[in-house]
Amino acid sequence: MAVAPREDKTALGLTLMAIGVIGFTCIDTSAKWLLQHGIPALQVVWCRYAAHLVLVLVAFFPREGKALFHTEHPWKQTLRAAALFGSTMLNFLALGYLPITVTTTIMFAGPIVVTLLAIPLLGEKVGPHRIGAVCVGFLGVLVVMQPWGAEFHPAMLLSVGALSCAALYFILTRQMAGKESNATSQVWGGALPTLLLAPVVLPSWEAPESAGVGVMMGVIGIFGAVAHMLATAAHRYADASVLAPVVYLQLLSAAAAGLLIFGTWPTPWTLLGAAIIIGAGLYIWHRERQRGVPHHRPPRM
Repeated sequence: MAVAPREDKTALGLTLMAIGVIGFTCIDTSAKWLLQHGIPALQVVWCRYAAHLVLVLVAFFPREGKALFHTEHPWKQTLRAAALFGSTMLNFLALGYLPITVTTTIMFAGPIVVTLLAIPLLGEKVGPHRIGAVCVGFLGVLVVMQPWGAEFHPAMLLSVGALSCAALYFILTRQMAGKESNATSQVWGGALPTLLLAPVVLPSWEAPESAGVGVMMGVIGIFGAVAHMLATAAHRYADASVLAPVVYLQLLSAAAAGLLIFGTWPTPWTLLGAAIIIGAGLYIWHRERQRGVPHHRPPRM
């Protein structure tokens, strides 16, 4: 059967990416909800990755077999998985104290940090236009955090740490582009935190207070696996340069989740900072699209 040209499926790619973005919000929403119901952050992270790992194995092992675990770059895969794990851990810790719109907005500065790290780590040349956009983007982060005002919360520094880890993750992803299968990378990304946290989490396991909490402990991993599979599938049908702006829909879904589930409205400062960060990110995306450089965002893992 003939495969339709990629450009004929752009609408499908955009749709899959939009649904995947909503899935990323569901990860953060589930994590915050579980934290509010007394589940320790480490246990939430472990549930998120353990369930994700199981689903990835179910989806890919029957077809790939043992080759699913083989990698030509074990140290890079380990470092990449560790960066992703660090981003998730810090993000979930921050969610215990901050509104979901604040953590989401700070994470939107991901392309800005990636642009900076690409200079020393990838040897990319970044011109004055993108450097200017980077400075504007960091101004947006400061507007959200307001380190000079009463609205500042130390947990915002956890979000900045999560952002930095996520940027390193995407730099490593760029370095390994085309060298490893997505299935192998997903297995390594899920297995490392699952195995590392098991000896810590399982002996001190906190039983859920209700069946609903227990279900959500499994569902959070399903959200993660499905969201990443949809985002990966989206890139088979549309170019990354076309899909990149779709991720900013997450601010809308995060605001909706904050209002409907947690009863919190985004503050004017958060909205202003988000506008600045998104504007800077879109400008960097525009410049990278002209140069043919892939545009990345931090994941929600």
